[in-house]
Amino acid sequence: MPSSPPRLAMEHRRRQPPAPSAPTYLAATLAFLTLAAVAYFRAAFPRFPHPPATRGCRHDAEGSWSAGVFLGDSPFSLKPVEHWRISSGPGAAWPVANPVVTCADVAEAGFPSSFVANPFLFIQGDSIYMFFETKNPIASQGDIAAAVSKDAGTTWQQLGVVLDEEWHLSYPYVFSYGNETYMMPESSKKGNLKLYRAVDFPLKWELEKVLLERPLVDSVIIHSKGSYWLIGSDLSSYGAKQTGNRPSARNGGRPFIYNDNLYRVGKDRGGGSGYTIQVFKVQVLTEDHYKEVAVPFVLDKPLKGRNAWNGARSHHFDVQQLPSSQHWIGVMDGDRVLSGDSIHHLTIGCMFYGAACILVLLLGGLIGAIKCTLPLRWYLPHTEKRSDNFDIEKQVLLCHKLSWLICNVNRLGSLIGGKINYRAWKDRVYIAFIILVSVVLTFLGTNYIFGGDGAEEPYPIRGRYSQFTLLTMTYDARFWNLKMFVEHYSKCASVREIVVVWNKGRAPVQGELKSMVPVRIRVENNNTLNNRFKIDKEIKTGAVMELDDDIMMACDDLERGFKVWREHPDRIVGYYPRLAEGWPLEYRNERYARQQGGYNIILTGAAFMDHELAFKRYWSKEAEIGRQIVDSFFNCEDILLNFLFANASSASTVEYVKPAWAIDMSKFSGVAISRNTQEHYHARSKCLAMFSGIFGNLTSKRFFSSRGDGWDV
Repeated sequence: MPSSPPRLAMEHRRRQPPAPSAPTYLAATLAFLTLAAVAYFRAAFPRFPHPPATRGCRHDAEGSWSAGVFLGDSPFSLKPVEHWRISSGPGAAWPVANPVVTCADVAEAGFPSSFVANPFLFIQGDSIYMFFETKNPIASQGDIAAAVSKDAGTTWQQLGVVLDEEWHLSYPYVFSYGNETYMMPESSKKGNLKLYRAVDFPLKWELEKVLLERPLVDSVIIHSKGSYWLIGSDLSSYGAKQTGNRPSARNGGRPFIYNDNLYRVGKDRGGGSGYTIQVFKVQVLTEDHYKEVAVPFVLDKPLKGRNAWNGARSHHFDVQQLPSSQHWIGVMDGDRVLSGDSIHHLTIGCMFYGAACILVLLLGGLIGAIKCTLPLRWYLPHTEKRSDNFDIEKQVLLCHKLSWLICNVNRLGSLIGGKINYRAWKDRVYIAFIILVSVVLTFLGTNYIFGGDGAEEPYPIRGRYSQFTLLTMTYDARFWNLKMFVEHYSKCASVREIVVVWNKGRAPVQGELKSMVPVRIRVENNNTLNNRFKIDKEIKTGAVMELDDDIMMACDDLERGFKVWREHPDRIVGYYPRLAEGWPLEYRNERYARQQGGYNIILTGAAFMDHELAFKRYWSKEAEIGRQIVDSFFNCEDILLNFLFANASSASTVEYVKPAWAIDMSKFSGVAISRNTQEHYHARSKCLAMFSGIFGNLTSKRFFSSRGDGWDV
């Protein structure tokens, strides 16, 4: 007779609630992971669907190529266009910065494009034409497009696609001969080299003749010592054997003559990083012999990696002398990512998603929601034709291997099945850990697949880019903050220079700060907050970003703020809104401002401004008494500047940009002047009362979400 305890145990097991069904479990888990991925996506990628430089165009596996302009006194002393501090009119700010032509420019002209590359210049009078390859993502082939500049290469007007064939075109080498203008693009996909003649320059071309029935690539024509020479690369099996795939054998642009010497531009393939530009001096060029030697050729090397438009690679360079001066102009293509970067990101992202799915299935098996049992009869060998003994043997062997695999899977399923009781507190910890890891893997997969190339690119205004100076004020007790500050913000794409206003203590020396851009230490004699807005004629940009050294935010937040300032260069554009209201005026924080729906002060501890306009106002004679008040309180310099802007205009003088995230490091250092919030706000309210008696009232309240770009919510 069986004893009662087993029977009681059996009854107890029957009373336990059943494990959730597999469909219910999978649906709930996948729904949770999907919601987590969407929430992360919305928070992490505010610029979706397109990065700023590529709005209207999408990059592909070949890269994100664009073109930049360089100017100099010789082909060997060229500097990027931003070095020359050239302005291009209101709104764009100065200096104009590279890149000057992107796929977005071509797309906005009505021609789909995923990148632009292989640019060639052609000078005609006061006009400079740029011909380049543009990749059509719909037809998946290259076309030839053109742009024109009337201001020595500073700004470019898109002319659209000027040559479109049924096959891939690139490397549009344009030259003149006699009274005609010709183009010799690469058309190796057709197995020959074609010559086109302009019938309506620069918009219409017709085939003149087929020069060679060989698939030459990157071909150029050289006129030297009374003879014309055609130089190109044959990448067919026969041509590769002749050249031996010698590095830099392929042309990388137009040959040029300087000081009566002929130079050839080549592209040198680096290990895994694409091409770099190399220049060779041609020493011998005869029918029987050719000899060249590499010469030093260095352009300013970008140090910002993916945040620089040409941070990863360049493979084309064309330079010509401007006829109206002794200056030279060069154009180079560049890419911020390596070849195949998008495929790499997709692969890694899918791997993270796959790992998350495996964990979901594993957890389902552990709690008993998923039964991992596969019937062997599904894989028994069968065949309709019994005459083919060889095929039968292969099927039997295959099924034998599959049955072995299934048996092991079933054995594993029986081992792990129901090992975790989701009602026990100890097992719930394991469940929570597995779910947490799954969520992290989902976030990582979302970041790799939808996060673009990882670059924090600048935002163009009417297709133009610019740069700004980052200015911070600090002293010796905050040096550890400064080191992190400089290293982080020097990587931001639009930062030209970092100026450190040193108010007290031993100033850092060269090499103590790790930076991707020049850092200038401006040592002050007096420790005063007025030094923040001191007139500085060495600043090389129109825009200055005043940023406290204890505030850390993403480079993308700076880029968005810079774009808003370029649209409103007469205003203070910043990230920390405040509201002053009542009588007498009382200083209120951001939470209160949001409750009231608006703001009328922007803190200049994180704000863009026109330094010539702002600093001149701050150091005017009319503001002298205000500067004295700042010194007496050792506070309120930002409030004074807001009053000075409001006093000069009846319209709004402040613009708010919401950062995706921002960390105030002063909360951890204990050296901030505002560490006692109550005293800090009381002092600022006193400043408001005194400033309003001197300069009048602030401008009316600026409402949140009033700009229309979604960045001031």
